[in-house]
Amino acid sequence: MTVTGLPTAVELIEVSPRDGLQNEPEFVSTEKKKELILQLSKSGFKRIETTSFVHPKWVPQMADAEQISAYCNELGITYIALTPNVKALERALSVGAPEIAVFIGASSAFNQKNINRTTDESLAECAPLFALAKQKNVFIRAYVSTAWHCPYQGPVSFEEVHHVVNRFVELGADEIDIGDTNGEAHPQEVFETFQRLREKYPKAVFVGHFHDTSKLALANTYAALQAGIDKFDASAGGLGGCPFSPGATGNVATEDMLTMFDKMGITTGVQLSRETVAYAKSLSTRL
Repeated sequence: MTVTGLPTAVELIEVSPRDGLQNEPEFVSTEKKKELILQLSKSGFKRIETTSFVHPKWVPQMADAEQISAYCNELGITYIALTPNVKALERALSVGAPEIAVFIGASSAFNQKNINRTTDESLAECAPLFALAKQKNVFIRAYVSTAWHCPYQGPVSFEEVHHVVNRFVELGADEIDIGDTNGEAHPQEVFETFQRLREKYPKAVFVGHFHDTSKLALANTYAALQAGIDKFDASAGGLGGCPFSPGATGNVATEDMLTMFDKMGITTGVQLSRETVAYAKSLSTRL
């Protein structure tokens, strides 16, 4: 039975191959990554975030981005590749990636610490990237990191979030992913943020991305549902956590979200087996 006023169906975007594995200290073989992607594609996910074209010096786990993308093309699946700059986007375009993702923190302290740029400097650098992606008809997923709390700054204001979202809307993002990067958000502020964003940008598509550091990821998901959000990121086995955010533990586990949505009568179109969850967990040395 569904709760009145909540979405009756949601889209889950599986992020374990990229966000889940990117911070693993030991390289996960390309073949094992391919097997994970294959199992996930058979589970009913319409979109999977599979790799990153960030320079291997910074994230060596993603050094096989071209090989992974070629495999996804063979499978015929819709996949998302992280492209932090124009050079990364050019690599993604060269292998035919259908969707790309970009990240900017709402917290200037976060951006300054990790990429030595202010928020405005980061946004300025996004303009040519968005323009090229639009020219090539590539779907753009724009992440707003540290949307509620920052490990360096502390609480993040709605105005800071709105500043980044507004620019993403102007640049033509196809969807905007609001991230609780270090897992410190609580349901009340999650509801308020999404409610205000949807009021300001009724035509924009928003996605919820929650980490389970404070064991509030499912509660925050429910709060986002109440605010009308019907797209969420999730990671099989709870793999992952931001490598540039100290103390952030794993993403919300896909299997936990599926259990909650199933009990609430909310359709996902996904059937994730215990074997696939176990396989995902087997790839991590951090769980």
